Amino acid sequence: MAVFMVLFWALVIAGIVALVRYVGGGHRDRESARPPSSDERGWGSRRAEELLAERFARGEIEEDEYKRRLALLREHR
Repeated sequence: MAVFMVLFWALVIAGIVALVRYVGGGHRDRESARPPSSDERGWGSRRAEELLAERFARGEIEEDEYKRRLALLREHR
């Protein structure tokens, strides 16, 4: 009897978790599930410059490194 009670509550909790994940955005639409294209990764596009600017803004890279990499990106277009 105790085993069935534990199984019952485990199923109830699992059902609630699944419902919350589904309603709360645990599922992904097709757009976000697809792999990024080469342009979105920044190869040969403005996206690479945007990512570099974000890293600079967060303080991950210094100004001289930012300028050097930005010049390199623009040189190879």
